[in-house]
Amino acid sequence: MFQLETNRMILRKMKLSDVEKLRRIFTDPIAMQFYPSTKNEEETVAWIKWNQGNYEKYGIGFWIAENKQDGEFIGQCGLVPQEINLQQEIEIGYLIVRKYWGQGLATECAVACREYSFHKLGHDRLISLIDKRNVASRRVAENVGMTWKKEISKWNKTIQLYSITK
Repeated sequence: MFQLETNRMILRKMKLSDVEKLRRIFTDPIAMQFYPSTKNEEETVAWIKWNQGNYEKYGIGFWIAENKQDGEFIGQCGLVPQEINLQQEIEIGYLIVRKYWGQGLATECAVACREYSFHKLGHDRLISLIDKRNVASRRVAENVGMTWKKEISKWNKTIQLYSITK
């Protein structure tokens, strides 16, 4: 069974029983402000199934982040295949429940994903795709060692591409 551990969290594969946990983030308009919209229950189920498909097809996806001590849901973090200019890339993505913002948990998750990707999966480059207004997410990318490379057009908006090489 897949599991990554950090000092404070366990990252594990999503299950359909995680719908209500994920909806804590997906229904929060502030947490979702840089996404196209919040997600309803049906969209959350589709999100879980999409990630489960990524686990099967690519061996990666977004994972559930839980507090190591009490199992409390913290958010999602993971590695996601992205196509950028007809080239396959691997993105580190993260989305944390608002009450945990500012505690370094997104960085901790993202560092675990970086290490797993570079040292277990053999990737030599990772990216993060960030809305230019999302200052906190840009800080996380920089704390992981990524640097801003360029702006691209994706999801019908201008996105900043950050990257790191092994």
